[in-house]
Amino acid sequence: MNAIIVDDEPHNIENLQILLQKHCPDINVIATADNIDEALDIITTQQPDVVFLDIILGKQTGFDLLAQLAKRDFEVIFVTAFDQYGVRAVKSAALDYLLKPVDITELKAAVDKATEKIKQKKKNTQLDFLMDYITQQGKAPAKVALPLRNEVRYIEVNNIVRCEATNSYTWFYLTSKEKILVSKSLKEYDDLFNAQGFIRCHQSHLVNVAFVKSLLREDSGVLLMQDGEKIPISKAKKEIVKLALLKSS
Repeated sequence: MNAIIVDDEPHNIENLQILLQKHCPDINVIATADNIDEALDIITTQQPDVVFLDIILGKQTGFDLLAQLAKRDFEVIFVTAFDQYGVRAVKSAALDYLLKPVDITELKAAVDKATEKIKQKKKNTQLDFLMDYITQQGKAPAKVALPLRNEVRYIEVNNIVRCEATNSYTWFYLTSKEKILVSKSLKEYDDLFNAQGFIRCHQSHLVNVAFVKSLLREDSGVLLMQDGEKIPISKAKKEIVKLALLKSS
């Protein structure tokens, strides 16, 4: 599987090359680039299967690179020191990202997923979804991409009633009464939905305020949802939840 690395820091490129060579032998790094113009030329002429792409590239971003490509028929694994807006956008599209310094286990998992997608030869709709998000200039996305075992589902955020953690997985409860299990942690969606009217009321629960019926005075507090479900509030979150409910009323 042919890959290129795009990063404006030479030592980051070198470190990632070493990790890939040692832990991901199926990856063949055919070229590297430290700026958008060089990356555009390489992608266009060499047509890699996967691009390891830094989010921040000097005064530009990896999203600027993607926007300039007429075809985005490759997989992307973002690699970043951390950029709040950028990571939120990537999460919204259910694309893989690695935080620097790169964790070997996470790198191998991201490469395995990219390999499987390439074998299936499916159109990379997640990249298209990501670019739609970017054109909204930071506005809260109307939809979120949820990675399931055999597909990626695109769900209206307003149709999500609540999310519930189950170990490292998350259950999504929708207005249609459908339940969807996603192999990502609740923290991923806490970060993603924190500006969209969702409250992390408990370690295991994230709720859409729009579907909260009332606050019950039980224990440290319980949220009664419109569908009759009762969601606990942890003591540490009690005042935050009360404030959020006041703001939404």
